[in-house]
Amino acid sequence: MEKITYDFKNRTAIVTGGAQGFGLDISKRFLKSGAKVIIWDNDPKAIELAVKNLNNPNLNFSLIDVSNFEEVKKNVQEISKNTNIDILINNAGITGPTATLWEYDIDTWKKVVEINLMGTFNCCRAIVPNMIKNNYGRIVNVASVAGKDGNSNASAYSAGKAGAIALTKSLGKEVADKNIAVNAVTPAGAKTRILDQMTKEHVQRMLSKVPRGRFLEVEEFTSLICWLSSDENTFSTAAVFDISGGRSTY
Repeated sequence: MEKITYDFKNRTAIVTGGAQGFGLDISKRFLKSGAKVIIWDNDPKAIELAVKNLNNPNLNFSLIDVSNFEEVKKNVQEISKNTNIDILINNAGITGPTATLWEYDIDTWKKVVEINLMGTFNCCRAIVPNMIKNNYGRIVNVASVAGKDGNSNASAYSAGKAGAIALTKSLGKEVADKNIAVNAVTPAGAKTRILDQMTKEHVQRMLSKVPRGRFLEVEEFTSLICWLSSDENTFSTAAVFDISGGRSTY
């Protein structure tokens, strides 16, 4: 099926976790649609491989830990000297190990929440003022069905993603009068490297909950991100868009 083409010419997008999985495919589609893309990732090898594979003069990158606000803020200040930041895709995230809450390592729990929730906050906190100044912005926060339903043995991930959903609703209302759309997406399990962080039993349990009987394809996810990031989306904000194959019912 031919993909819908979006016009991202003269738009600059930051994609966190953009060197792999969902983020890499989003970056690829944005570039093909004419956008300038800045990948933020904390994996130098993944960045090197992504830059080589994408091979596009409109692509830039930075090695960024989104849980470090000062690092994020400094990078945004540098970018803002030369260009507006029109689109932000908060995609960076980790699942963490699978364990019951009472057995979960405390430092690891904090790290998972720092990246999944605080990382989203840090990027929005640093970038939204630039969007307000330019009276334009599209922000998509990648959450998860785990943030709606709560996955057993994944309390840190579920809590972090639930926080990202609530953050989306609050921020979306705060900037609704400034031509800035802020939305969240809640995918079910997808065929990405993140599945490698989970046990086979946990992956199978996830799959068993999806009425469509399969994992989400990365390209399907990217199509939704593109619409939410485009000028086609003129009204939806502070909303949560489900892409779970029927798993979530609200």
